[in-house]
Amino acid sequence: MKVALIGASGFVGTSILKELLNRGHEVLALVRHPEKLTVNDEKLTVKGIDVLDTEALTAAVKEQDAVISAYNAGWTNPNLYDDFLAGSQAIQKAVKAAAKPRLIVIGGAGSLEINGQQLVDGPDFPAEYKAGATAARDYLNTIRKEHELNWTFFSPAIEMHPGIATGRTGKYRLGKDEPVFDQNNRSFLSVQDLAVVIADELEHHKHPKQRFTAAY
Repeated sequence: MKVALIGASGFVGTSILKELLNRGHEVLALVRHPEKLTVNDEKLTVKGIDVLDTEALTAAVKEQDAVISAYNAGWTNPNLYDDFLAGSQAIQKAVKAAAKPRLIVIGGAGSLEINGQQLVDGPDFPAEYKAGATAARDYLNTIRKEHELNWTFFSPAIEMHPGIATGRTGKYRLGKDEPVFDQNNRSFLSVQDLAVVIADELEHHKHPKQRFTAAY
């Protein structure tokens, strides 16, 4: 499959890129800074792009079979909320204009619900992640109103960070709007297995126009 991957040089994007290439997909990596991407593979093409340039982005993804967005406006960005929404909406607009591709968006866990309350609205939600999580939640509300585009929105497990050392196991359990917990009441997933989840969704398309989640 020919896949455009936005944010391919980031923490999440790097793992998704590796998984896609290992499965034999042709990847067009769309990044702000091409020099940061040091992967060499004959199936990989790297292109520098500003996601806010919807005309250029539309042209870039037009010949692809699908678009995966691992876009992140930067956790230390003081304008994270507005920039994430603007970038995500621009990506949606460009993919829609390109007509053919599917769009898989990697969002956040903050919009997952426990007893009807989204995690991001809870009193114990970490303040340093509030802006980004709120932006991802608000964008989920936006894309849910999109009826023409073939979209899927993925919320990672509650714990999904570099400190999870399980690596790639290829095993996970799926959920929809509530976190997936293990027998120890923990919701976690490595970034390598997140990449497996996304590649599996790309290939099997189990969640058209839906949000879903995964954890061990």
